[in-house]
Amino acid sequence: MFLVNVPKLKEIMKDIKFCFLKIIMLLCFSQSIFSQTDFNKLDQKGKKHGLWKGFYEESKRPKYEGTFVHGKEVGVFNFYDDTKAKSIIATREFNAKDNSAYTIFYDQDKNKVSEGKVVNKLFEGLWKYYHHVSKNIMATENYKLGKLQGLRSVYYTNGKIAEQINYKNNFKEGVYKKYTENGIVLEESTFKNNEYNGLAVFKDTDGNVVSKGQFVNGKKSGVWQFFEKGKPVKTINMSNPENATKSKNN
Repeated sequence: MFLVNVPKLKEIMKDIKFCFLKIIMLLCFSQSIFSQTDFNKLDQKGKKHGLWKGFYEESKRPKYEGTFVHGKEVGVFNFYDDTKAKSIIATREFNAKDNSAYTIFYDQDKNKVSEGKVVNKLFEGLWKYYHHVSKNIMATENYKLGKLQGLRSVYYTNGKIAEQINYKNNFKEGVYKKYTENGIVLEESTFKNNEYNGLAVFKDTDGNVVSKGQFVNGKKSGVWQFFEKGKPVKTINMSNPENATKSKNN
């Protein structure tokens, strides 16, 4: 007759139960790990949903990562360079209300290169550009529907104005001024349809006029005056350069 060792059986059952619990815990842990690394999913309509990651085609290194909600980008997207360092070279923070993304570009040392808003993948509003490895602004531009519109300013590293010009639909339009770091105007001219058009005056770094005359459709036209140390030395009819004449002060 076979006798059951009850204490032994209880011990075996206890071991089985313990092993079963370990298996359940391991499965739960594995499922948790899997869910943390789960990305590039589509919703029922085939739209991107949840965490998405992009990779460079050749190196297979990370290119970008961010979150979609039923095909729409939300929150901050990070973009990386194609190196082992995985340096962030751009970020985009999406705003679903106006379909915009505030974008910041960086160099590989985490210094800002430029920043501004993109709407429907086109530059919009004020954009700032920075001097190399510096927090000082190098230039500011204004955009409308991806085209330069309004004042564009360029700055020296000390913050003083270097150049200013207005734009209309990506073309230079209106008065252009160029300055020295001391604020002396080196050039004051006029543009129309992205070409010199109208009176232009050029000066040296001491503020003395070097030359002045008219432009027509990007070319010098009519009588131009030339100076040395602020004094007129000659005039040239740019419509007929062979008729150059020396001034009385030469």
